[in-house]
Amino acid sequence: MYLSRFLSLHALWVTVSSVMQHYPSVWGHYDVCKTQIYTEEGKVWDYMACQPEARDMIKYVKVTLDPPDITCGDPPETYCAMGNPYMCNNECDASTQELAHPPELMFDLEGRHPSTFWQSTTWKDYPKPLHVNITLSWNKTIELTDNIVITFESGRPDQMILEKSLDYGRTWQPYQYYATDCLDAFHMDPKSVRDLSQHTVLEIICTEEYSTGYMTNSKIIHFEIKDRFAFFAGPRLHNMASLYGQLDTTKKLRDFFTITDLRIRLLRPATGEIYVDEQHLARYFYAISDIRVYGRCKCNLHATGCKEENKRLLCECEHNTTGPDCGKCKKNYQGRPWSPGSYLPIPKGTANICIPSISSIGTNVCDNELLHCQNGGTCINNVRCQCPPAYTGILCEKLKCERDPGGCSQSSGRALLSGAAPLLLPALLAARALC
Repeated sequence: MYLSRFLSLHALWVTVSSVMQHYPSVWGHYDVCKTQIYTEEGKVWDYMACQPEARDMIKYVKVTLDPPDITCGDPPETYCAMGNPYMCNNECDASTQELAHPPELMFDLEGRHPSTFWQSTTWKDYPKPLHVNITLSWNKTIELTDNIVITFESGRPDQMILEKSLDYGRTWQPYQYYATDCLDAFHMDPKSVRDLSQHTVLEIICTEEYSTGYMTNSKIIHFEIKDRFAFFAGPRLHNMASLYGQLDTTKKLRDFFTITDLRIRLLRPATGEIYVDEQHLARYFYAISDIRVYGRCKCNLHATGCKEENKRLLCECEHNTTGPDCGKCKKNYQGRPWSPGSYLPIPKGTANICIPSISSIGTNVCDNELLHCQNGGTCINNVRCQCPPAYTGILCEKLKCERDPGGCSQSSGRALLSGAAPLLLPALLAARALC
């Protein structure tokens, strides 16, 4: 009996733990857009800020290379082994599957041996620079939620820039510089993210941490998203509410973690030394086996879902919003200007839903979701509000005493303010103007 009771309690604990992991209290309830609640007026919708879950965004990426013929194998060429730069009998041949290294191998599932990877041509045209631009595009605004991780099969570049775009590749700005010698390459003092603070978190730095030559255990480059989050949420990201508060009030901080495109600018391959061995140029090239980008569709806190449609990501908008990023109000829901949702107040945020235009209300004056009658009024067949004796107006939003010569008492005014719905204020003002 005790064993069965223990197993039952254990099963309950596992269930509760899994739920708590999925809905950590410090993150807020931004994965729910609305819920039904019971009030004195009956069952109504309670609207909240909401956002899609984070996911592996590489599944939806489009990659382009510049120059387009920079991938090795056409024509076939030999290159040196990764571990032994003087063993130069490896071959890249685009016409043979086993020897080809096309760009899509930067994003395929790893775990096989040997690993799969994209590879550039060798530095056969030295001293002309070996420059490659790898552009990742989503045709959608993305909010980053984890580190960007690039795994090189070759040595990590001596010089590289990670850039971002917020306007679908029309303009670019640097995210981070990488070099074996920051001062020589980019005229910048070397720094790491650990040198930053809340006040300097948006600083664009050059780091030397990820730029080494041929080392089997040194293949990965990071752009540290979580370390920047930690300046506001704590080292283990336990206080995400604090981070959300900062994101809500600081547009530059929100934009820093927001992208439509990423560009990896490879400027100089790993040399391993301070000079280039011109007798063995097949030692020098770029090869990438994996790129990881985790984030969520930006939906302006108006959606919990994001779907792929015609090879494009689109937010599944709520709150009477529409558009790929839920960036505008639906037709006939422009009773006030569109606004993004707000993380504040924690934990549910503010939905800032789009409300119907007065001109579109028509016969549907009231309903049980959005336009419910105010101050205890009753909705009759969605056509009119039956108001309590002291109130009048389309939605029972006005005190009758306002029409009296003496006006309303202070207590009556307070009653009106406490009963009126803030979300409908612009509509009510417009209704008053019409009366």
